[in-house]
Amino acid sequence: MTILCVRFQLPPTCEAALPRLLVMLEEFTPVVEALPPDGALVDLRGAERYFGRGVVELASVIRVRALAHHGVDCVIGAGPGPMLARMALREAARGSVRVVPGDPASVGEFLADQPVAALPGVGAATARTLGEYGLDTVGKVAAAPLSTLQRLTTARAGRELHEKASGIDRGRVVPNAASRSLATERPFSRDELDPDLHRRALLSATEELGTRLRSLEQVCRTLTLTVRYADRSATVRSRTLEEPTAHTSALTSAAYRMYEALGLQRARVRAMALRAEGLTPAELASHQLTFDPVDEKVRRVEEAADRARARFGAHVIVPGTLAA
Repeated sequence: MTILCVRFQLPPTCEAALPRLLVMLEEFTPVVEALPPDGALVDLRGAERYFGRGVVELASVIRVRALAHHGVDCVIGAGPGPMLARMALREAARGSVRVVPGDPASVGEFLADQPVAALPGVGAATARTLGEYGLDTVGKVAAAPLSTLQRLTTARAGRELHEKASGIDRGRVVPNAASRSLATERPFSRDELDPDLHRRALLSATEELGTRLRSLEQVCRTLTLTVRYADRSATVRSRTLEEPTAHTSALTSAAYRMYEALGLQRARVRAMALRAEGLTPAELASHQLTFDPVDEKVRRVEEAADRARARFGAHVIVPGTLAA
């Protein structure tokens, strides 16, 4: 039992706190995989030997440190692999640690009565197909012949499904340092219905992200939008950019497209957050050459604005829409 899946109980407007919490986790082990907007996978194999503590004790210390240093509680699932840790997290009560022991008997007992849709990678369509043949729990799927599962799905999907249902977890924790992302959020003073104000918040967020990226001489490959609603639910969408960039206009266009694709109909939005991910040094990024004079003009204006902000302050130059 070496893997933790941690979900921090972040307030709706504190997504930007995640990098600091990831740094706290890295004090225990360098093998930390961020799961934005509020979670992480943590491999504690080396930490157990180094600290001479079990995974349950280390999980308790992590929770206490998150509360003491950041004022954030968390829910933790623990298991012998990432899949089981994620599934354990779903059953964990608020502010607690749910543990799946690593022995085969305990893993089988934990999985037996789980709905088949609880297995990572099993979508609604696959779960519906399996349910039509009476395979509605993980235990029933594990007991089914491999050939049956492959006929109902595909050869590869059936094999992976059978392995997961049998508790075989081939996943691993892939470290992605907190410094490889930047986040900012825009809360509303009240639950906001106006799409124009939503877009204004996105413009403000991309202005900040673009300025921060350029000041760090970084570019991002992916942009993630999180929309939090009045009922405390949230929608998360990610978009891989056409090329790594730190230019505000490109970030704004991507953010607007993600927002428009949601098709929100009078949604009561409490906050909107943007995260720039896959950060790399700007000097290593390629740029598609263009003969568009407008693009070149925008870039020159952006450079001049950055120089003014560096000299006179971040708010000396803002888009006209935000100044109104």
